[in-house]
Order: sequence, then structure tokens, then C-alpha cells
Amino acid sequence: MQPTLRRLDELATILADRDDTLAVLGLGSAGAQRARLDEHSDLDFFVIVEDDARWRYVERIDWLEAPCPLLFSFAHERNGRKALYADGVYAEYLVLTATELTRIPFGAARVVWRRADAPAGLAQSEAPMPRTPYDTVDFHLNEALTNLYVGLHRELRGERLSAARFIQSHAVDRVISLMRLSSGDAPYRDPFDVTRRVERAYPADVLPLAAMVPGYAHNAAAARTIFQWLGKRYPVQPGIGAAVTALLTRLGDYS
Repeated sequence: MQPTLRRLDELATILADRDDTLAVLGLGSAGAQRARLDEHSDLDFFVIVEDDARWRYVERIDWLEAPCPLLFSFAHERNGRKALYADGVYAEYLVLTATELTRIPFGAARVVWRRADAPAGLAQSEAPMPRTPYDTVDFHLNEALTNLYVGLHRELRGERLSAARFIQSHAVDRVISLMRLSSGDAPYRDPFDVTRRVERAYPADVLPLAAMVPGYAHNAAAARTIFQWLGKRYPVQPGIGAAVTALLTRLGDYS
């Protein structure tokens, strides 16, 4: 068995022996999407506990350490930790009550273990998945263009890191969203992160990511590539198009 899944089964066995735990849910590649599990996969899971027991599993990690010694761990939020085991398994988890679980959006979950009297439907989230305000071509196109506009102004001001985030991160996210709308969802699409598995979904001649994300010192070149890519595929409104072109010209990166 793959080490990540074996660790999850080991943890579930340990937790099943306790009277204040309700279930263990695997998520992502350790959940319902096990076909994408490989040596680089993290172990993501939820531990569902009785209402008065959450603090024990948040504050005490004896159960977490039981299958294998930990090299490192830290609390990354109020209800969870990230941990690296001595055998290389890297885990991220949350400890939740059944009521708290209903308020958290998640997908691709799998019940690894549940107590016989645990609530039904634990693997289905009742909370809405995160969405952009408008999942349309018009929204993503114009978000990308305004990201370029703001980013190029930041570049001209000398705020290169902020510029890189607007141009090579925010605008590229919108480009990927446009690809999804035109080409369909990529396999195992992650609703929380549009960049996941994008290289497998879209070939480099269709989505030239190396040119769109060339690095900190190349914001203007990245913006030019993204702007030209958008202009070849979508109707760019003349006002914002002229404004972006003017900024690229000021940076000496457009003709």
C-alpha cells in the first residue's frame, strides 16, 4: 500500500479505539481522488470528534505520533496542524465537530472510518464551494486586463514584487479560468486553486506558462505575453487595451 494511505489507515485504527471520536475523512488524493496519488502527494484529512473533545485532539498529538515519530509539526490554524513524519509522509489536518464540519466547504472526501452512530453524509459538504463573483468570460477577461494595468503601474513605481503578483499570479489565474471555460474542466480540478494540474490539462503551445510566469525581474515581458494572448482570443475593450499598451510602451516592452 502507498505510504500515505497506509498512514491514514493507521491513524484511523488508532482513533477508532477512542470513545470521543466519530470519524476520519480522507481528502483529495487520500480521499475520493486516489487515482492521482503519487510519491509527491500530501496526506490531507479531517478528524471528527465529539463536541467536548476537540481541544484534546488539537492540543495533544499523542494520537498523531503513534504510528510513526514526527520530525516536525506546528499549528497552522486554530483547529489543525501540519506535520512531517520521519518516513517522509507529510500531513495536514483539521480536528472538527460534526457541526463544524457542516460549515466548511470541501470536496473529494472519503470516509476512512466512522463510528456506527456517527451522522450520515459526513463525506458531503453542506457548505457552498468558493466561487468567483462571476464565472464568465467577460469577468475573467476584464479581471486579467485590470490586473495587468495595476501590475504595470506597480512596476513603474518600483513595487516589483507587488507587480509580479498582479501580473504573474492574479492575471494568470484569470487566464487559466478562461481556458477552463473554453476547454472544459481539467481532470481533478481543485476548486480552491486554479493552478493545480494545469500543465497536464493544457499544452505549452496553447497556454505558454513559461512566458507568462518568467519571474520577478520580467514583469513587463510577462504582461506583454498575457496581453497578446488575450488579444488573440477575446475582444479587448479599446479603453483598457490602449491603457495597458501605453504602460507597456513606457516600460519599453511594446511596439
